[in-house]
Amino acid sequence: MKPFYSLVTLFIMTTIFSKSMASEQTAIDAPNQFVTAGANKIAYRTIGKGKPMILCNRFRGILDSWDPAFLDELAKTNQLIIFDYPGIGLSSGQLPPEILGVASAVKDLADALKIDKFNLVGWSFGGAVAQTFAANFPGRATHLILIGANPPGKNEKPLEQAFLDAAFKPVNDLKDEEVLFFEPAVPASVAAAKASNERIAARKKDRSIEVTPDKFQDYFKGVGDYQADSYGSRGKLATTPTPILILSGDHDPSCPVENWYPLVKKWKTAQLVVIPNSGHGVQHEFPKYCTDIMQLFIANR
Repeated sequence: MKPFYSLVTLFIMTTIFSKSMASEQTAIDAPNQFVTAGANKIAYRTIGKGKPMILCNRFRGILDSWDPAFLDELAKTNQLIIFDYPGIGLSSGQLPPEILGVASAVKDLADALKIDKFNLVGWSFGGAVAQTFAANFPGRATHLILIGANPPGKNEKPLEQAFLDAAFKPVNDLKDEEVLFFEPAVPASVAAAKASNERIAARKKDRSIEVTPDKFQDYFKGVGDYQADSYGSRGKLATTPTPILILSGDHDPSCPVENWYPLVKKWKTAQLVVIPNSGHGVQHEFPKYCTDIMQLFIANR
C-alpha cells in the first residue's frame, strides 16, 4: 500500500505547487488564454486573486500596452482580466463601430468567464467603453474607475494637435510615448516614460499583435458614436448608484481634465483626483500611487 500512498501524496503536492505557481504569475509571464465570447474568440490574461477587475484598453491598446508594474500592484488584491478587443491584437472579429457594441463585447467576455459583478477600469478609449458599459448594463460594474478619459457627449476642451501628430503614426517610439502618456516638459516624467517603456518591453514571448493604421477608422467610429451620446450615457451616469473614480493628469493632451470640472458636482457618485506634472497615462508614471488611490476608493465606496 505504501507505493499507492506515495503516489497520492506526490499528486497532492504537485497540485498544490501548480496552484501556488499559478497564483504567483505576474503580468510579464501570465499566459495568453482564449475564450469564445459572443461571436468572437477573445484573447485575455488573468493574474492575481480577489474580486474580478476587468480593464478596458486605450486607442491602439493591446494586452502588452499595460505597464506590468501597475498590473502587478493591482493584482495583489484583485483578480485582473486584461483582454484584446474584437478584431484587435490576438482576438478575432472586428472592433464594433458603435461604442455600445464595444461595451457589449465586455459584457460577452464577462458572461463567457462567468463573472457576474466586477470592478471596471477604463483608460482613454477604454474609459469611453467602461462608461458606456456602466450606463447601459447597470449593476454589473460595482465600481467604475476611469483613467485619462473624457465624459460622454460633447466636451468643451479639445485634444491637442501634438497628441494627434504622435497618436496616428504607424509605429510609436519612446519620444512619442513621452507626448502621448507623460509630461514631456517635466524631466521626472520623461524618466518615468523610459522606465515604463522598459517594463512593458520586458515580456519577450507570447506577445500580442500591434494595431496597424488600417484599424484606426474602427476606433474613430466608436469615438464619434460616444461623442454623439445617443444612448444617453452622460445623463445615466449622473444618477447612477455606482461609485465613480476619475484619475487624470493635470496636462492630459488627449482627454483634458477640464472637461470633468462641470460634471463632478452633478454626477452624484463621482470623485476626481488630479495628479500634477503628469499626462494621459498617470497609472504608468505613478503605478503604486494610482493603485493605492484605486484600492482606497474600492474599499471605502
